[in-house]
Amino acid sequence: METTTDFAKYLTRYFTEYLVGERGASTHTIRSYSETFTLVLTYMDKVRAKAADRLTLNHFNRETVLDFLDWLQKNRKCSNSTRNQRLAALHSFFRYMQYEDVKRLGQWQDILSIKVKKQGKRSSINHLTVDGIKLLLEQIPVNTKAGRRNLALLALLYDSGARVHELIDLTPSSLHLNKPCYVTLLGKGGKKRIVPLQDEQVNLLVAYMKENRLDNLAYNRRPLFANNRGENLTNSGVTYIINLYAKNARMLRPDLVPEKVNPHMLRHSKAMHLLQSGVNLVYIRDILGHVSIQTTEIYARADSKQKREALEAAYVSIIPAQISAGIWEKDSKLREWLKNFTK
Repeated sequence: METTTDFAKYLTRYFTEYLVGERGASTHTIRSYSETFTLVLTYMDKVRAKAADRLTLNHFNRETVLDFLDWLQKNRKCSNSTRNQRLAALHSFFRYMQYEDVKRLGQWQDILSIKVKKQGKRSSINHLTVDGIKLLLEQIPVNTKAGRRNLALLALLYDSGARVHELIDLTPSSLHLNKPCYVTLLGKGGKKRIVPLQDEQVNLLVAYMKENRLDNLAYNRRPLFANNRGENLTNSGVTYIINLYAKNARMLRPDLVPEKVNPHMLRHSKAMHLLQSGVNLVYIRDILGHVSIQTTEIYARADSKQKREALEAAYVSIIPAQISAGIWEKDSKLREWLKNFTK
């Protein structure tokens, strides 16, 4: 008796044969797309009362996908950026379906016609100050094994300027803890980059690895930072760890720690602190793994904006009042004429 639905069959082939076999997709891409379809299953079950084992391809059309995207933003408070990432995963699957199920080509093309949402240009970079980073890390208890892991994890996330998926994919073999010390990060497109590590960070990692026997060569392919089941942490898992300590830090100094803190904010913070310390943009680009220097320049622009705002806030007028008040302000007839000029 056939128990596998057509949706389950094609989704399995999409991940195992197409993404891995034909496209050679990265671990990060597969993880991200997998999270998207997990959310799709949750939405179909909770909102449309369709359990995963009863879902068929007929349940998916333009309206369904648009409702799912709206649900992400209204119920899960996702940003336009996150919505667009989820849509990209769905588009990838339904582009695949155009060639696997041509009888419903129009149905798939309707879904592919859904547009991404425009994202407003960032006028500033959300980051923590050096004092904010210190305060955050000071909240981590080091008298527990979990606390020591979390300190090593968050300190490395900040010091290396890594993307969260780059940190998640690290193994003990990614670290070189004999001088010169560095970590090898696997970035977008499978590109590797080497980021130097400072002595304090190295000491922290050496102690952490020794406690967890990760300095044993037999374990050098295991996750460097694992969950309770010994598996790789997830993006949401790292976010949860950060917010465990951000809450306490915010209570102590709400001016240093904002309401929303996420892993990428630590990456932004490292970039801003390097820039403010006078490190050349080219070096910052290489540390962050940016393809273009133009991407890195957003930090320079944000820093300039913050300096200007600080100067404006501290500005004290030294111009005599009789000069700063224009002649037209003293002339009532001229002032009245100017008011009516555009009417």
